[in-house]
Amino acid sequence: MLAPPQTLFQRFRYLGPGFILSAAIVGSGELIATTALGAKAGFVTFWVVLVSCLVKVTLQLEFGKNAIYTGVPTMQSLNRLDGKKWGKAHWSIWLWLSLQGLKLLQVGGIVGGVAIVLNMTFPFLGTNLWAAIAALVTAVLVYRGFYKPVEQGSLIMIILFTVTVLISLILLQFTPYAISWEQLSSGLSFSLPPAVTGVAIGAFGITGVGGDEIMFYNYWCIEKGYAAYAGPNDGSPEWADRAKGWIKVMYLDAVCSMIVYTLVTAAFYLLGAALLHQHGEVPEGYAMIETLSKLFTQTLGEWAKVIFLIGAFFVLYSTLFTATASWSRIFGDAFGQLGWVKFDDEASRKRVIGMLSWAFPIIWCVLFLVIQMPVTMILLGGIATSILLLLVLWVALVFRYRELPASLSPTPTYNFFFWLSVVSILMVSMYGVWQVVK
Repeated sequence: MLAPPQTLFQRFRYLGPGFILSAAIVGSGELIATTALGAKAGFVTFWVVLVSCLVKVTLQLEFGKNAIYTGVPTMQSLNRLDGKKWGKAHWSIWLWLSLQGLKLLQVGGIVGGVAIVLNMTFPFLGTNLWAAIAALVTAVLVYRGFYKPVEQGSLIMIILFTVTVLISLILLQFTPYAISWEQLSSGLSFSLPPAVTGVAIGAFGITGVGGDEIMFYNYWCIEKGYAAYAGPNDGSPEWADRAKGWIKVMYLDAVCSMIVYTLVTAAFYLLGAALLHQHGEVPEGYAMIETLSKLFTQTLGEWAKVIFLIGAFFVLYSTLFTATASWSRIFGDAFGQLGWVKFDDEASRKRVIGMLSWAFPIIWCVLFLVIQMPVTMILLGGIATSILLLLVLWVALVFRYRELPASLSPTPTYNFFFWLSVVSILMVSMYGVWQVVK
């Protein structure tokens, strides 16, 4: 147990889980799905990505709080919920598992993106071989690599790609493609043309903190130490004070990560809308990276293609890196609840995480080599994430109103934003379905 930091500066020293989420978020969502949406729709759906980034964070906070007051990871928390079990596992775990086929495709598309970038830079090996190399290197880096290396690697990649994309957006304003206020305001009109509804739904699921990242957050909060610092819930006022203190740290962590991924998401979308839409260029197939490179070369010049490739590598690889670390944990936990593996004691947990750290990169690589359609694979994963987000919303409501200890009840202001998030997510989901079926 550890007394929580009392000042803002001291709290910054304990941030970290949000860095990992930010690194995971800005790969498939921001570089590919967001720019594809901007290229197809122009500025009109800018509001979709902003809402997507801003409204999900309170759901993330509920999962983070659950980690602090229970000390158990996500799948174990789901398995404790009331409701029907099929075999040993709660129905929500089976629903989550049923969506993972499309999620496998999504990260397979990320492997393809990394391979395409590497092949453009070093074309002597070929895209397929680079995909295999990227998968194997990732497995080696993540295997037995626990919390600290993942956090530090994520932070380095966040800094590199954030600086790169923001510089490009700023310099865009000094070119013929400068964004006007009229264009920007059209993107805040809350309209959604039927022709781009499918891409918008996929982007809503995949941009900002998605349903899967929200579920991952619990694991990283535990590994960072928030739950251990608060200690077991003994019902005492001292425990409540410690838990509240570490929840404040977790709030700061989540809000800081939200600011980062919202800025980067908005920048990528505006670059896609400004530079690709008017030329009718949408990133697709193996040509997606070449098309996306125009986000930089048309603002900075041809020389900037090298800068773009470096930035694109870190953006995409950050998702592959953190996905490997996150998937190995959540699937190990899920398999433990299904009774397939032992995930309760530390030794068996490390062994399972190590095995899955090798298995998933290989599976993702094989899927890419077979399908060879990275953009489609990623957008299909985004649609699955949108469905998963509804499950996450329900679980967050249960955590908030059935599981949360009374001593940790949040303020009315927090409750307002929580319900604003719930209503916003439901409205966007229903609006998207209505546009499709009408």
